[in-house]
Amino acid sequence: MDSGQEKPSAAAAAVIYAMENKPIVTCAGDQALFTSLYTALAQQLPREPMEWRRTYGRAPKMIHLEANFVQFKEELLPKDGTKALLTFPFLHIYWTDCCDAEAYRGSVKEDVSRWQSSLRAHGSADWLIIVVDGGDGRKKNKGNILPRSSIVDKLRGDFCNKQNDRCVVLSEPLKDSSRSQESWNSLLLKLRTLLLMSFTKNLGRFEDDMRTLREKRTQPGWSFCQYFMVQEELAFVFEMLQQFEDALVQYDELDALFTQYVLNFGAGDAAKWLGSFCSPVLNWSGLLLRRPIDMEKRDSIQRGSASLLDLRSYLFSRQCTLLIFLQRPWEVTQRALDLLHNCVQELRLLEQVSVLRGALDCWVFLSCLEVLHRIESCCDRAQLAANASHTVGLWAYAADKLKALGHLCGLVSRKGPTSEDLNRTVDLLAGLGDERPETVNSLQSPYKKLKEALSSVEAFERHYLELCQAAMEMYRAVGRLRSARLLGKSLAEFYMSKGEPERAEALLAEALRSYVCEGWTFPVTHTRKQMGECQKLLRRSADSLRTSALLAGDGNLSAEERMGFCRDVLDYAGQPADGGGDLSATLDMGVLAQLTRIRFGPDGACVHSGAALRVELTLRCRMPVAVRVDELAVGVHLDAERVSKGGARGAALPGTVDFEAAVTAPGRPSSLSAGPPPEMDEAHDRSPSDDSLSSAGVVCRNAHLLVRRHDSGSPPDASGPPARNGAAGAPPAAPKEGAPVLRASGITLEPGDNSVVLAAASNEAGTYTLRQLCVTLANVSFVLPHIYPSVQYHVYSQEPQLSVRPLSEPLLAGLPQRVKFTLLTGHYAVRKGDALQLSNSDSMPVLAHVGCTARIANNGGAVAESALSVQSSDKVTSIGLPPTPPYHTLEFHLEVLCLIPPGPERLADERLTNGEAPRRPRSYSHPDTAMAAIDQRISIDCPWSIYSTLLSLTFHIPFKTEHSLLSAGNRKYIQVCVHNVSDCDFTLAHVKLAEKGPRRRASLEMPCLNACARQLLCSKQSVYFLWEATCKEALPSSLECVFSASFCPRGRCEDAAFEPFHHHFLLDNVPTLYSVRADMVPPAGERHCRSGSLCGLEVVIERAARPADGETAADDDKTEAEGLESGKVMYEVADSSSNWAVCGRSSGLVSMPSSGSWAHKVHIEVMPLFAGHLPFPKIKVLKYLPHNASSVQADADSQVENDSLSLLDKTLDDAAADTASVRSRGSVQSLGEQQHRGVALPRLDPFGPGQVFNHSHARQVLVLPAADEHIVEVHAT
Repeated sequence: MDSGQEKPSAAAAAVIYAMENKPIVTCAGDQALFTSLYTALAQQLPREPMEWRRTYGRAPKMIHLEANFVQFKEELLPKDGTKALLTFPFLHIYWTDCCDAEAYRGSVKEDVSRWQSSLRAHGSADWLIIVVDGGDGRKKNKGNILPRSSIVDKLRGDFCNKQNDRCVVLSEPLKDSSRSQESWNSLLLKLRTLLLMSFTKNLGRFEDDMRTLREKRTQPGWSFCQYFMVQEELAFVFEMLQQFEDALVQYDELDALFTQYVLNFGAGDAAKWLGSFCSPVLNWSGLLLRRPIDMEKRDSIQRGSASLLDLRSYLFSRQCTLLIFLQRPWEVTQRALDLLHNCVQELRLLEQVSVLRGALDCWVFLSCLEVLHRIESCCDRAQLAANASHTVGLWAYAADKLKALGHLCGLVSRKGPTSEDLNRTVDLLAGLGDERPETVNSLQSPYKKLKEALSSVEAFERHYLELCQAAMEMYRAVGRLRSARLLGKSLAEFYMSKGEPERAEALLAEALRSYVCEGWTFPVTHTRKQMGECQKLLRRSADSLRTSALLAGDGNLSAEERMGFCRDVLDYAGQPADGGGDLSATLDMGVLAQLTRIRFGPDGACVHSGAALRVELTLRCRMPVAVRVDELAVGVHLDAERVSKGGARGAALPGTVDFEAAVTAPGRPSSLSAGPPPEMDEAHDRSPSDDSLSSAGVVCRNAHLLVRRHDSGSPPDASGPPARNGAAGAPPAAPKEGAPVLRASGITLEPGDNSVVLAAASNEAGTYTLRQLCVTLANVSFVLPHIYPSVQYHVYSQEPQLSVRPLSEPLLAGLPQRVKFTLLTGHYAVRKGDALQLSNSDSMPVLAHVGCTARIANNGGAVAESALSVQSSDKVTSIGLPPTPPYHTLEFHLEVLCLIPPGPERLADERLTNGEAPRRPRSYSHPDTAMAAIDQRISIDCPWSIYSTLLSLTFHIPFKTEHSLLSAGNRKYIQVCVHNVSDCDFTLAHVKLAEKGPRRRASLEMPCLNACARQLLCSKQSVYFLWEATCKEALPSSLECVFSASFCPRGRCEDAAFEPFHHHFLLDNVPTLYSVRADMVPPAGERHCRSGSLCGLEVVIERAARPADGETAADDDKTEAEGLESGKVMYEVADSSSNWAVCGRSSGLVSMPSSGSWAHKVHIEVMPLFAGHLPFPKIKVLKYLPHNASSVQADADSQVENDSLSLLDKTLDDAAADTASVRSRGSVQSLGEQQHRGVALPRLDPFGPGQVFNHSHARQVLVLPAADEHIVEVHAT
């Protein structure tokens, strides 16, 4: 776009102030008519907003349109190549109130035609014809006046063609009527629509042209200044429409484009047009923000003669104006700070730019104050105080630049400015130029402040201190303490240069605390050097010593500097005390050396009392030269309770503790430098009832030192010792008097790692904690007040402990087993003559052997072997112990034999040697094995204790024995089954079965039916033994038997290796009382039974024997005995396999005489349901116990009538009495199931095994199928 074709006056008028510009609308035709309507039109046009829909998908906006109505002149129409938007007429209106046909043909038509010809000639297609209807007053005197509609129709026909909406009628505009208001609304809507359409069309065309121009930026001859003016034109248009955000975007794009070109220039890609901005900087008057548009700088940009500072100043002034219109003044401050820093960097990138030394500092200082004054002018005090975080950066930057100008002009030195400094000051002030008219009357203008500050030392100091104090207060108010301390450090440097160290000390100390807390190593070193100089000037030798010691070990300094500081420390330590003055000083250990490792010998950090313990410290010396120290001491704290709580040896401790990650160099941030380290300990909460663990946690034993309130104005580390932060304060605490101390003297610490070995105290049992480390160098002590992580070692005093465990698992009962006794002597020394007294038990004797030895060891290594004396008596086994030193292990082996319990009988009362009743070993099932387990407890009297020691051994029974009684008619057999449930194989011999008890029967014989004398019993196998019980008299009702055998492990079959094994058991209901025989009788005329035909089942119940006089079974009570004497039994026939259907009676009561052998025969009708060999129906014989013998008494209130019992009671004396069975097959119920609660009823009990022998138990009968069936179903079981 060639702006040179515009008239200078028009261009100047266009940019006087963009907000005062409005879209231009030309008015042709009747000017008097327009003038009469201008006021109403200008006021009503912007009242209603219009939706502005922009191109490229941008969001629509609601805008209020205003217009600048001017008289139509052909000079206002755009010429070829001129595309300026501010002077562009967006709409052309022709006004007329013609209502006479002759006047229309004579003048109006010709005037409108000329008007449209001019518009077409300049390509203007946005026009509108307005016909004003003023009322009927003119019709009274003019007879040839046509209706208004006829004139409008002629205008539309002559000029509008297809655009009839371009001709509108405004009716009665000056009247207050509804018709007039409606006509106005229609006209205003049409004006807004046409104006917005024209504006959108022309603005879009302008943006396309601007975008095309920007895309040509890589072509030769492209000018940034020309493009700047084009895009700023677009920004002016947006500002004219009060779209400030869009206008700001245009300036931001220009800013970013120019910045990118400068960065490319620094990278070697230079654009030709950038050379115009490399002209020397001759003026550094700062930003100008009090004008909406700085026309001087804009003209220089348009001419291409602007410097980089001119472009940046103008660009920022426009951004500042728009941001204030957007009510974002705090963004101005942030952008200003970025601008000032970027301008300094850009001038360094553009190396060709010539700038007077100090000119940039002046420009930055003036710009900072200009921005602050501009913000103060649009905000009140409350807003400024609430948003101090946005402005404080400018205050600090201005103070920094003013300080740089003071150094440059000699206003900071003690001697004052020189002549050269004065000449430089004159040159700087000359570059400021004349003061701007906007600030001439202001007493606090940036121009006057800078000129006054550079005029004298006193004025400079006053202005500089004002800026620093204001910035520091703002930093503290907004919580930016780091920045406040950094500015304070700069102020301290100013005081030091002025020779006022007492004012600089507090500021340097505060800055140093901040750097130490946050770990800024290089600032710490630099600030500490300044602190040392300040302390030397103030003659504070103790503080200077601390600082010199810290700097001597600082790796950020050179070797020469460190050597100098180290000599200061050594010189102070070697000073003699003059006049009785105290020159002793206490410093932090970190300035001299760093504790990196502690190693204990032996490993484990746990020894018994009196043992030797070696502690090896590894110290990393920070000094640049070797330092010989007088003494190294480690303070130790003894806690005697912790070992007793944690056991004899205490908790496991590491033998080596490394401090590389925990200990840091002085001035580094860590948990150590923040104060004392936390001392953590474990805490357990146990239940008072069963001592079980309820909860566990950790507690801090020095929480009162850690949880403290800190000053809000200082970092948490500010209260630390001065050796860590360099500030004055209390020295580190020295080791406590009277506490255990580990010492070493005459040690030379070389630079780097050094190893120091100390002998640890171990006389008293407890937990020793290494608390402090102190190194003494003449009158200077270096103290590490807390060693963290916590380092401990245990000294234990262990009580003697005796334990026993098997040499092989599991221990088998019944066989000799070897067990190992282990004695940990602890603090007790076993003397000659000491012995262990073991209380013997009948169930587990101790087997004494000749030649037993004991092994004495220390820490797992064998020391000696000694003979062991074992003497055994009936009650006590005495084991003589060989002499054994304390804290040794004494081991010896013994053989014990746990007898297998024979049975459930009780042994006679016996007592142990200590008077206690022996605990009866009882077998129980073990969940991990099939063998039964027996716990045997051993009571041992030890010479070191007045109390007996109880030890327990668990034995497992290798056998599981079962017995059973077998019957064959009246003959009885006893079977014993032995199961080997262990993992070993055994050989059984001498197997016997005999009657036990005081009344043994001579006539009872039990011959064994097994032929083999010895029997091999393998693991997990069983062996069965069988005996027949015969007696010349009647067999007793019960037999108490004992099964005995000898066994030994397989492979050792000599007689001495066999061990006895017994099993006691009791057999009840031995004799056979009744025998039952059954026979199946086929139907008459048939040889065999047929399915579906009734057959007869003949059952014979015969009494074989009766209980011997005075003998009953062990489980029979008086009632049962009475039942047997009565001779009443009940039979019941049932078939559970559904092979037979019982027809008729199925049960009955049989009465046998009380003497002699009698038989009772019963006939029952049954029907086979299947063909084949069917088993006989099941026949049950039950004991009948009458109701008069029952122990249950009848309830008088609950007597009920029972028909079944009445039927039975009527036939008690009838031997052949039976109950009629009316029940179906499979639903037979016994009489015992018919009892009612509270009624004295008879009951039925089953006989014991072997008391009833059924001869037909396994018999079968052949059943033929029915004769008329073709399909034969055979059921075989």
